[in-house]
Amino acid sequence: MLSGLEQALLALLLVVLMMGMGASLTVADFRAVLQNPRGPLIGLASQYGWMPLVAFALAKALGLPNDQAISLIIVGCTPGGTTSNLFTYYARADVALSISMTALSTVVAVVVMPLLLMVYASSFTDAALQVPYGNITTTLAVMLVPLGLGMAIRARWARAAAVLEKVGSLSGIGVLALLIVTGLVHNGALLAETSPAMYAAAIGLGVIGFGLGYLLAALLRVSQAGRRAIAFETGIQNSPLALGIILASFPAALHERMLWLPLLYALFVLLSASLLTLWWRYRG
Repeated sequence: MLSGLEQALLALLLVVLMMGMGASLTVADFRAVLQNPRGPLIGLASQYGWMPLVAFALAKALGLPNDQAISLIIVGCTPGGTTSNLFTYYARADVALSISMTALSTVVAVVVMPLLLMVYASSFTDAALQVPYGNITTTLAVMLVPLGLGMAIRARWARAAAVLEKVGSLSGIGVLALLIVTGLVHNGALLAETSPAMYAAAIGLGVIGFGLGYLLAALLRVSQAGRRAIAFETGIQNSPLALGIILASFPAALHERMLWLPLLYALFVLLSASLLTLWWRYRG
């Protein structure tokens, strides 16, 4: 699906994205989690509790092929990203809580994500399709390096960090644009082959995640602003990271089929999050 040059560019964009995320974080964000852990822990439980389960249930209920089921579950197991922080801000929700959840979920992902994949993805593996847990763990660990560099830049050069944060956000958009355009140009037949089940899975993962994240926060009596933040953090996964994991961990022969469903998810979660943001801004 991607040439060598395009894969190298994607890797560069992903590194810049993680540095930009790090540039939005400070040690104080992690200290705030320790001082007031209730909200971030509720968000963490919602994100790593609901999303992998929803992805697994959708894959089973819709009868997705094994490779596409695994790619959907990978998306469901990834941490949150800076996109959820942006939508939280636009929806006038708790941005500080959103940033804390992003920081916590990204660090925890190195341990939790491979374990969740073992639980939910194992039933979709066979002799020809295995989940490379070691490669995935290594990729997640490596991604913490640019995250740490971004935090170091933020600590020493605040003005440069502000620029890096914006560049990182644009890199996230660049990752998705690169893959969507490349997929359409080189593999236009994929659109014709996209089944209703794939559309349902791509749309359902984000929409159900929003609803369940909000519901759990409401049941635990989180503030209205906190409920919105947890809803976005739950439903919006770090899809560029999921795409990078697939490219770095799985054989090239599987990339074309495994990348398409995460790309559809990324497209539809942005649309559904935009509609939800407009609704919440209307509600006040």
